[in-house]
Amino acid sequence: MANKIVVAITGASGSIYAKLLLDRLMLLKDQWSDLGIVMSNNAKDVWQTEIGGSDYSNYPVNYYEKNDFMAPFASGSAKYNTMIVIPCSMGTLGRVANGISDDLVSRAADVILKERRKLILVVRDMPYNLIHIRNMESVTLAGGIICPATPSFYSKPTTIEDVAGTVVDRVIDLIGLEYNSYRWGMGEH
Repeated sequence: MANKIVVAITGASGSIYAKLLLDRLMLLKDQWSDLGIVMSNNAKDVWQTEIGGSDYSNYPVNYYEKNDFMAPFASGSAKYNTMIVIPCSMGTLGRVANGISDDLVSRAADVILKERRKLILVVRDMPYNLIHIRNMESVTLAGGIICPATPSFYSKPTTIEDVAGTVVDRVIDLIGLEYNSYRWGMGEH
């Protein structure tokens, strides 16, 4: 199956993670056939606050509105095989964990889970309360992957982009794409 990927961007802090993921996916466009982006209004506001501008809309991919249930990945028949929610707000996590498909993000996540495909939630909040932890457990038991936006420092990052990039590189690995990044015990490739 060709990689058909959905990237959902929610209103949690951490727009840099979404931007770096989209930048890397553009570099790896020979490894995917379709890429759809859905972004909440809050995510657009947070992007503006944290990064500035609206360059999130400049990527040459398909964009879908938050309530567009006609988007192809709102159905399993479109065969999208991977969905990344980056950053993933705790509200989105809660809706996904409890099967509440009230917008395109939660509907697409529900579809990915029911089809036994790859759902990666890059949660970006702290500390966690018990409800968050139980929601993460529910998603994990349903087959999703919780990938907290927790950077690593093995590669000795020197800029905020380098630090955030350690999380995004992990997401790229979880998607199953080939990308030269720092590997423990091997240095940079």
